[in-house]
Amino acid sequence: MAPGAPALLLLLLLLPPRTAGCPAACRCYSATVECGALRLRVVPLGIPPGTQTLFLQDNNIARLEPGALAPLAALRRLYLHNNSLRALEAGAFRAQPRLLELALTSNRLRALRSGAFAGLAQLRVLYLAGNQLARLLDFTFLHLPRLQELHLQENSIELLEDQALAGLSSLALLDLSRNQLGTISREALQPLASLQVLRLTENPWRCDCALHWLGAWIKEGGQRLLTSRDRKIMCAEPPRLALQSLLDVSHSSLICIPPSVHVQPLELTANLGEDLRVACQASGYPQPLVTWRKVPQPREGRPQAQAQLEGGAPGLGGHTASDTGSGMLFLSNITLAHAGKYECEASNAGGAARVPFRLLVNASRQQLQQPAQPPPPAARPAGREPRPEAGSMAFRALGLATQTAIAAAIALLALTALLLVAMICRRRRRRKKARGPPGEGALFVNDYSDGPCTFAQLEELRDERGHEMFVINRSKPLFAEGPAEAPADCGPAEGAGPGLRVPPPVAYEIHC
Repeated sequence: MAPGAPALLLLLLLLPPRTAGCPAACRCYSATVECGALRLRVVPLGIPPGTQTLFLQDNNIARLEPGALAPLAALRRLYLHNNSLRALEAGAFRAQPRLLELALTSNRLRALRSGAFAGLAQLRVLYLAGNQLARLLDFTFLHLPRLQELHLQENSIELLEDQALAGLSSLALLDLSRNQLGTISREALQPLASLQVLRLTENPWRCDCALHWLGAWIKEGGQRLLTSRDRKIMCAEPPRLALQSLLDVSHSSLICIPPSVHVQPLELTANLGEDLRVACQASGYPQPLVTWRKVPQPREGRPQAQAQLEGGAPGLGGHTASDTGSGMLFLSNITLAHAGKYECEASNAGGAARVPFRLLVNASRQQLQQPAQPPPPAARPAGREPRPEAGSMAFRALGLATQTAIAAAIALLALTALLLVAMICRRRRRRKKARGPPGEGALFVNDYSDGPCTFAQLEELRDERGHEMFVINRSKPLFAEGPAEAPADCGPAEGAGPGLRVPPPVAYEIHC
């Protein structure tokens, strides 16, 4: 036998046998499957049904697909830390009734849905540290009666509702350190009958009257649950108590200012179909929780109005909606059912205050929405319709045949006018240029004996043959009252006057 062969044979015997149904790239031995750090995006297929321990850490799994873990009914330990899980569907682990340990550390969980851990009645340890949880709502862990350790450190938890830990009667360790908790109620820790270790350090605690109980509880006997380090619950506010330990602050310094509420106006009238916002301003210390609700009417048989706080809070209508500090009541598409009395309530550890608000609905909204009808156009007298001009909107609105006819008529009128002007000019030119036979149709008048003559004294005569002639009529006045048009061949008169501006100084020889 070759040297070293016995050692190699012994090593092969000590290695766990590889299961035939192991997923690719995973390592399977006995009842354990290791699929860590393989950049997986989903739970791989082919995991043996008898697997009891499954390592899926350090991958990129963003969602547990429905039924992905269904074949693994024998699973006892599941490690999903350092993945990209954003949410857990209700009943995601219902097929693992024997699961004892579940690690979901360092994922991207923002909220835990009700029923996310349904079916895990045997679960002992739950790791949820290093996620992005902001609120723990009532009954989140109701289905974990045997849970012993709950790790919630290094989240962003700022609200722990009074019944969030309900059902954890077996819980021995609760780690809420390194969150954003400002206060915690006595009722929130009451279900933890078996609690042995409580970690509350590194939270921005608001040391007011709401933490009276915590300081007294730690001093009376709760300190047994806290290590020397965990007892240093430091105040973050109010500023006068910042950086002081809660155990060192006197009872009289933990004060609250009761809330005061302001709503303006207290009564408002809205129209049907409108949207409405009503602000409720609340002040006090700590900052009050603001809640809008509609006061039910004894004889109100119509359905409750739906309303909501701006920012996506739940609607009204038998329910309430709240917001911290300033609540904005938002009513959309107002109907008659929205009319009635509302209340804005602000509450904090120092007390509560309420202010009523009444909404009236104008039932004539539909009439108001009808647009005003424009007055009918005044009737035009018959025969006085305006004629559309070429290029105007009215002319363009006419048909093509009508436009062509109008254009042709205008062109014909213009041509007729040009022909008339040409005929008149042509006739005048003929009169000027026409000449008869020598000596015919002309009268030579040389009459200087009776003094000068003017155009006003000329008379036009025609002989038997139609020839034109001009003679002087001395019976006419020398000057006409208005200007007289002289024949074309007569010379202009000199001077000025009513008829002729200047009387002629000499007689005229007239040729016609």
